[in-house]
Amino acid sequence: MPTTIALDFFLPSTPIRSLSPLGQGNINDTWRVELADGETLVLQRLHPTVFPDPGPVMDNMRLVTGHLSRAAQSPGAPVFFRLLANPAGRDHFLDPAGHCWRLLTYIENTRTLNTLQTLEQAAEIGRLLGRFHLLAAAIEPADLTDPLPGFHCTPGYLARYQEVCSGRSARDDHEAFCFALIAEQGHAVGVLERVRDQLGFQVIHGDPKTANFLFAVDEDRAVSLIDLDTVKPGLLLHDLGDCLRSCCNRHGEAHDHPAATVFDPDLFQAVLTGYLDRAGHLLTPTDKALLVEAVKLLSFELGLRFFTDHLAGDRYFKVDYPGHNLHRALIQFHLNRSIRDQQEDLEQRLQTLL
Repeated sequence: MPTTIALDFFLPSTPIRSLSPLGQGNINDTWRVELADGETLVLQRLHPTVFPDPGPVMDNMRLVTGHLSRAAQSPGAPVFFRLLANPAGRDHFLDPAGHCWRLLTYIENTRTLNTLQTLEQAAEIGRLLGRFHLLAAAIEPADLTDPLPGFHCTPGYLARYQEVCSGRSARDDHEAFCFALIAEQGHAVGVLERVRDQLGFQVIHGDPKTANFLFAVDEDRAVSLIDLDTVKPGLLLHDLGDCLRSCCNRHGEAHDHPAATVFDPDLFQAVLTGYLDRAGHLLTPTDKALLVEAVKLLSFELGLRFFTDHLAGDRYFKVDYPGHNLHRALIQFHLNRSIRDQQEDLEQRLQTLL
């Protein structure tokens, strides 16, 4: 078994009590490892298609987790996982099939949320993302390698979509809806790229969705931000826009009725209240002017990526059934429409906060 080989690499001669799947990530495979002495660890296998060169991913994670562990030492500070090494000092392993494995510390007494239920949960996520950005701002962007060139470059995703869909027509009403929305919204994909030099640029998380925030098990307090594979030099609006896209969808990103997807303006206001309280000074005037546009763009971008993968045969995101990526795309595209329908109200709420 590949997991056995990986555990033998990291924990030779260490008795293992149990090994069980952990989380529901769309990319990597993750297991909870319970040792016979009671300690709990996390074993991960990187997706070989998404991360064909795991070296830069591990270099980035090593640098960022080391910095976060040193910087987040004050009382009440976030807790971040650490990379663990085998007895020879190696913190990742390539198995015979070329898959990269790593072992992480486990953050005890925490839970994940697929959807937010309270405004305080939303504000906590905003505060924690702001703290993360403040801590990461001390890292020189040039010290990190981009593990996913083109990630969050929406014009690039549109070009890929156009290659994949060339000559194709809709097979059902759901695909027709996606084709029509992309045709309608495609003109706006360069809204951030055109003014990149006026936007906040630093080390970002890359994927601050709701499920990547850990909350205390017995209270609505966000204590950690996980899944650091996508840390990279990037735009603050990519992180903030993606966080708002995910957190303000009350139905979550995997519900059964995509057309019922709604962007919640109260959650939007709560997340931003928390974020601006911690890190509002990091945002440039252009960041503030384009913040709502960024949320709208990120919902369109993710829908575009899901739909392109659906048309290409589900090669990137893990799927549980035929049409899974189409279903995901529909949720994001209906979310995009909801944001557009409320854009004036969202802009007014933002201006009030600023």
